[in-house]
Amino acid sequence: MISEDTFKNVLVTKASGEKTHFSEQKIYRSLENAGADPGTIDQIITTVKGELYEGITTKYIYRRAFDLLKRQSPHTAAKYKLKQAIMELGPSGYPFEKYIAEILRYQEYRVEVGQIVKGNCVNHEIDVIAQKDEKHFMIECKFHNRPGFKCNVKTPLYINSRFLDVEKVWKNQPGHYTRFHQGWLVTNTKFTEDAIQYGKCAGLHLIGWDYPKQGSLKQRINISGLHPLTCLTTLTKHEKQTLLESGVVLSKQLCEQNKILANIGIKPARRLKILEEAAKICLSIKMG
Repeated sequence: MISEDTFKNVLVTKASGEKTHFSEQKIYRSLENAGADPGTIDQIITTVKGELYEGITTKYIYRRAFDLLKRQSPHTAAKYKLKQAIMELGPSGYPFEKYIAEILRYQEYRVEVGQIVKGNCVNHEIDVIAQKDEKHFMIECKFHNRPGFKCNVKTPLYINSRFLDVEKVWKNQPGHYTRFHQGWLVTNTKFTEDAIQYGKCAGLHLIGWDYPKQGSLKQRINISGLHPLTCLTTLTKHEKQTLLESGVVLSKQLCEQNKILANIGIKPARRLKILEEAAKICLSIKMG
């Protein structure tokens, strides 16, 4: 066991392979953001610290904290696993596109998903088209399910070239010449420094898991309360995939449409447990 004095010097291994010092504060903040009470947080941190060793992975630390929290409060644990839950929206990127569209609808954008749009040179299939006031956005969603992956500069370069081709046609539409047009790139991972620098220079709006500081994907989810159904600990992996394939992406949808679970063959007793967890997530968000 590692002594109290050396906890801060323990090196942990991130998903990218990088080494960093163990941070009790990071665990505390993530548990606090999920809604865990101070007593539960202290218990979890004490247990995790007692199991530390040099080179321990952040994945193991997260998993251990999640398991401990789940015993105390399943619906809080569901919120705690948000980042992993987003990665479970795969393997295809289509549920992620629908999920981003739902967040934008919450923010009062008019949204269309999976549209074929005429460009100046070629036609483009656009993940999400959003409009608000006199602003018009072409949004491409890049989903990744590999922990530690970073979106490099090649992706925003490609997305911006497509946007510029579409923008030429948009500006020629009646009433559009004076409108504000912008391309967006939304991903559930992080960006490299080159990608961020290019986005700023080119005017392409980038949204990543924790970028920008105000308006990141994580922040938008926490503000909207639109947690994906993949957060739910009472659903099996197969059930989650079945629901995603049927177009359901939000925990909230299960609360609002009780027949969804019955339609995929889940028995009444389990339906009650799933709906109870989903309802607690929705309720805790409203109260927060």
